[in-house]
Amino acid sequence: MSNTVSPTIVLRDAALTDLPAIVEIYNSTVASRQVTADLDPVTVESRMAWFHAHSPAHRPLWVAQRGEEMLGWLSLSDFYGRPAYRKTAEVSIYLAPAARGQGLGRYLLGQAIERAPALGVATLLGFIFGHNAPSLGLFEAFGFARWGDLPRVAELDGVERDLIILGKRLDASAS
Repeated sequence: MSNTVSPTIVLRDAALTDLPAIVEIYNSTVASRQVTADLDPVTVESRMAWFHAHSPAHRPLWVAQRGEEMLGWLSLSDFYGRPAYRKTAEVSIYLAPAARGQGLGRYLLGQAIERAPALGVATLLGFIFGHNAPSLGLFEAFGFARWGDLPRVAELDGVERDLIILGKRLDASAS
């Protein structure tokens, strides 16, 4: 899959050679304590199984790039790992620091919603910290509703944080 967002931005399936840049973008969010529950940066080696759990036909991992620069990535991941949940996927979006606040997250989430039914996904979930107002606002702007509120389940630097589960039902006929 390859799709041009603008004359300079391309959205495509990730390749294994992209994993170092994917990890770099992910790690750029760790210190903020806004986006991920990882407390320390992860390694490329530690993300290999996660990378291989994605496939373009069912659980894609897409990268957005301008020229050789990766601006961000989006993944659809299995929810809860049981066969009965095969039509449900968790959506994750991570943006490079220089790409934040420019509408790329909005574009990526729109693509996930648009393309998910063709991937057999009928329900999308987002797991977002309660103090991450920008991400909550983005998902809610696309019609995601609060389906779960897990109060104080994460501890980040001694501060207990809520996890909000947002959900959106898509085309019920997803195969």
